[in-house]
Order: sequence, then structure tokens, then C-alpha cells
Amino acid sequence: MSDDVVRFGANYTPSQGWFHHWLDFDLDAVRADLDAIAALGLDHIRVFPVWPYFQPNRTLIRPRAVEQLVALADAAAERGLDVNVDGLQGHLSSFDFLPAWTRTWHRRNMFTDPDVVAAQAEYLRTLAAALADRPNFIGMTIGNEVNQFAAGPHPDPDRITEAQAESWLSRLLAACEEGAPGRPHVHAEYDAAWYQDDQPFTPAQAARLGAMTAVHSWVFNGTAQRHGRDGAATRHHAAYLIELSKAWSPDPHRPVWLQEVGAPAPLIPAADAAAFTEATVAAALDCADVWGVTWWCSHDVSRTLADFPELEYSLGLLTNEGRVKPVGAALARVAKESRGRARAVPPRTTALVLDDSAPGWRSSCAPGGAVFEAFAGLSADGVRPAVVLAGRVGEPGYLAARGVGEVVRPEEVGR
Repeated sequence: MSDDVVRFGANYTPSQGWFHHWLDFDLDAVRADLDAIAALGLDHIRVFPVWPYFQPNRTLIRPRAVEQLVALADAAAERGLDVNVDGLQGHLSSFDFLPAWTRTWHRRNMFTDPDVVAAQAEYLRTLAAALADRPNFIGMTIGNEVNQFAAGPHPDPDRITEAQAESWLSRLLAACEEGAPGRPHVHAEYDAAWYQDDQPFTPAQAARLGAMTAVHSWVFNGTAQRHGRDGAATRHHAAYLIELSKAWSPDPHRPVWLQEVGAPAPLIPAADAAAFTEATVAAALDCADVWGVTWWCSHDVSRTLADFPELEYSLGLLTNEGRVKPVGAALARVAKESRGRARAVPPRTTALVLDDSAPGWRSSCAPGGAVFEAFAGLSADGVRPAVVLAGRVGEPGYLAARGVGEVVRPEEVGR
């Protein structure tokens, strides 16, 4: 069995001005938001500097912006909240935020151009160093779902190879470590890394680089459309990503951070959001080695702001005015029940075999794919499946280290 104390937090979306609040930074407004988050019984937040606001020129990292980030972290500490900082924003809620010095007349590949990468490394090192002496600083995340810039369906991707993606990740993780040695620095991709065959950011990179594996679980990716709001695949999607990630880790007990998960309307109607939250978190907590659950997001987006996809306006644990929503109350209940208590998670003794040498193996892991649907079917039958790579099934001691006693292939499920 694995004993874990799980962290519960929120991705901090400021109630005033959304992430544009950096342009009119109001520490009193931030403090009020953090009071509301802390009152839910959460213990950490994930914070999003907007890259072009902080580094508007390749050789200018605005000192005042860095000071404001530190002030936010200190305000969080006063409320018992630890802070993880995402550096390269990057992409947020359907909007891209890339500096002018990487686009149009200055267009260059954000992953391979040596000047751009050097500037990114200096930016991340600077943010990490500014927070390195703060006890409540968890560490850096390189950026938010940066893999969406590297392939379709992005309308104008900076295309790279898998080797170039790995080189970029390694360089920037090293910059974070230089700025704040010993902190658990990570990188985070959206689920195309696991599901899309032509993605240069890969499951192996996610599960081996950085201090933890970060997964982002969104059921609007075809899961809820196929299986409905109450389907086993929908309720277990976060758990599936956690277990899928473990297949690539050389460490059978590598921590996994459920860094983003939310209840997107209308696929998850408001009346069902609390039940979905409780079911999703319960399934995730039935996985070993979970570092934390960080809900997207803290506050609803204000209706005064235009052009967001409709679902983005209602994802908060709190309304834009700071009232606790049923989804917020549900997460608060789970956090309270779990606070300070180690979980005894029994091993998952049945493992689903994934052949990552087969053509289209990543799309087989996506909604509708053989691996995905087999995991959903096993979960619906009350089985607690793990996932293992086919090449490791015969490896001496590997299955035993993961507690696996039986393996099953996707085509065998349901027979």
C-alpha cells in the first residue's frame, strides 16, 4: 500500500480583471480573493504571470512585475497558502499570450530559436530566484499547456520534433533549478501529449522530466460527449490520466499532480457539478502517489469580459463576487475530510497493457480508442485498472514493484 497526504488547491483566477489584473495590480483585491480561497480549506494556489506583461522585450523582465508576483506570494503565505508559479503564459482559457518579439515581423520558433530560448530561461530563472527564499514557494511550472503551440489544432504552430521538445524542456527545467535549487519544478501539457499521435511533447517526457508528472483532465475532449456526464469514463477520466502517466515512469512511485481539473458546462450541468467533483476526486484519490488536486479554477470569469468560450465563465469554485458555489462546497468537504490524513491506497492488481510500438498507439489512448474504452469498461465493472507498457510486462520485478498480479489486453476486455 502507498500512504499519501494529498494537497488540495485552486488555480487562481483573479476576480477583478482576470489575468489582466497584472496591468492594474491591486494587492487588496488579491488579498480578498485569497481570503475566499483559504476559507475553502485549500492549501495552495497555482499562479499565472502573463508572459508578455512580465517580459515585453527579449532583454526586459519588468522588475515591478516581479515585485508584484512576490507580493502575491507573500499575501498567500499570510493565509496559509503555498504557491506554484507558471512562467510562460502562454495560453489561458482560449487566448494566446506571446510576446511581440516572437511573432509577426519578429517571428521565430519559441522552442528552438536560441535567442528566444535563452530569454525564456532567464525569465524563468528570474521568477524562481525572486521566490527562492519564500517558505511557501512550491516551485515553478514551465508554462501552461505549452504543447498546444507545437502542433495542430493550433492555427499557427511552431513545429518541432520530439527531440527538440525534450531539449527545450530540459533547458528550462534547469533554469528553474538554477533560480530556486531543490524545489519541485515541473512542466505541464494538455492531454494531446497523451492522445494525439503527432504531438512532439510525449508521455515519456511528462513522466520522466521534472520532479513530478502533471496531468490536466478535461472531459470536454470527447469523454463526456461519448459517455455522458455520469459515465464511468467521465467520472474516472482524471484517474485514467494518472494511471496512464504511470506507465512511462521509471519510478513506480513517482508523484503525479492532478494540476488542472474542472466541471465544464454544459457537458457537466451546474446542477451536477458538485456530484461530478466528488466522484472525480474520489476516483483520483483511489490512485497511489497523487501529490495534489488543483481545481480549475478559483473564481468565475466576469461577464463584463468578452469573447471567452461560454464554459469559461462558470468554472470557478466561487462566483466572480466571491460566493461559494456548490462545486466549491464539494471540494471544501473533500479537502476537510482529507486534511492531514495519510491515505492507505491498495495497489491496482490488474493492469491494462498498452503497446506503444503499435501504429496510432497514442490515439488508442484517447476517447474512443481501444485502450481508453477498455479502461472505462473495467472501471465500470468495479475493477481498479493500472496501465503498463507492453515492453515492460516481462521485465523482472517490474509488475511486482507496482503490485500488479494480472495483465489484460484491450481486446480482451468485455469478452
